[in-house]
Amino acid sequence: MEAHPRLEPKSPETDIETAKRLVKARTAIDDAVGRVIIGQESVRELLTIALLARGHGLLVGVPGLAKTLLVQTLAQALDCRFSRIQFTPDLMPSDITGTEVIEEDPETGKRSLRFLPGPIFAHVLLADEINRTPPKTQAALLQAMQEREVTAGGATHMLEEPFFVLATQNPIEQEGTYPLPEAQLDRFMFELTIGYPERVEEVAIVRATTGEAVTAVDPVVSRVELLSFQDLVRRAPADDSVVAFAVELARRSRPDHPQAPDAIREYVGWGAGPRAGQFLILGAKTRALLHGRVAPDRADVRTLAPAVFRHRLVLNYEAEAAGVTVDQLIAELVTAADSTPS
Repeated sequence: MEAHPRLEPKSPETDIETAKRLVKARTAIDDAVGRVIIGQESVRELLTIALLARGHGLLVGVPGLAKTLLVQTLAQALDCRFSRIQFTPDLMPSDITGTEVIEEDPETGKRSLRFLPGPIFAHVLLADEINRTPPKTQAALLQAMQEREVTAGGATHMLEEPFFVLATQNPIEQEGTYPLPEAQLDRFMFELTIGYPERVEEVAIVRATTGEAVTAVDPVVSRVELLSFQDLVRRAPADDSVVAFAVELARRSRPDHPQAPDAIREYVGWGAGPRAGQFLILGAKTRALLHGRVAPDRADVRTLAPAVFRHRLVLNYEAEAAGVTVDQLIAELVTAADSTPS
C-alpha cells in the first residue's frame, strides 16, 4: 500500500467538527445516489468507505446491474471529475496514461514534446471490463493505483487527489478475457459482488427507467471536504485489540499458519498478505466514523472481511472439486479468529 504523507496535526475540536460533517455528508451522499440507484445499499456504503480510505474497488456483476451508472452518480455527488475507460483487447497503455506529441511553434518553427494526459487523469476512474485487455495494458494502472502518479517519456506526472479507481468484471463471460494477476488484485481494497435486485426493487427500477429521464444529481460534497474526510480517517484511532484482530485474520488466511482453520489448510493455496490487515483497519476506521463513532471495533472488521479477503484468497483444485466458495472460507476464518481473546 502507498505510504501516506505525514499529516499536519489538528486540534481535537477540529477533528470533532470534521467528524460531525462526515456523518452529515454520508447521509447526503447516500440520498443523492439513492435518487438514481435503487437498492444496493451495502455496495453503496462500501464504495463510500473505499473512497474515504483512499482505496480502490473491484465490482463483479453480470451486465445490466447499473455498475457504470452507480460510479458516475457517486462522482457527481462528490463534485469529482469522472472518466470511463472501456477496456478492449486492442487497448494500449498510452490510451490510458496519455502520450507525448510533437508540437511546432508557428513563430520559431521549433519543435518540442508536449504530454497529452489520458483519461486516467480524473478523480473517479471507471475501468470497465478490466479483464478484457492484455496484461501490459492492465499494468498501466498499477503505478497510478499505487503511487498516484504516471510516468511517460521519462517524466513523472502526479495525479490530482482524490484518485479512486473502480474496475468492473463480468463473471459469466470468460472467453477472450485476461484474468487479473494477484499483484494487481491486491491493489484493490474491496471486491464487491453485485447481485440481482429484489423483486420490489426491480419493479421500481423498471418503472423509474421507462418513464421520464432521470436528471443528474447535484454535488453534495466538495472536493476540499472530501480530502479533509480522507485525512480524518488516517488520524482516527484504532485500539490495539482491533488491530491485532485484523492482523490475526490476515495471518490465519495463510494455509501454512499454525492456527489456520482446517478449511483454510485444505482449500486455500495462498492466503492474504499484509495489505489485507491494512485495508481492514482503514475500512473499519472509516465505517466507524460514518456511523458517528470515534473508533472502530471488531464488528467493523468482521463486516468488511468478505470484501477485503474475497479477491485475496487463492483457492486450490480441491476447493473447486468440493464446490467450496471463497465466502464460505472467509466465514470460517472470521469465526476462528474471533475466538482469540481481545
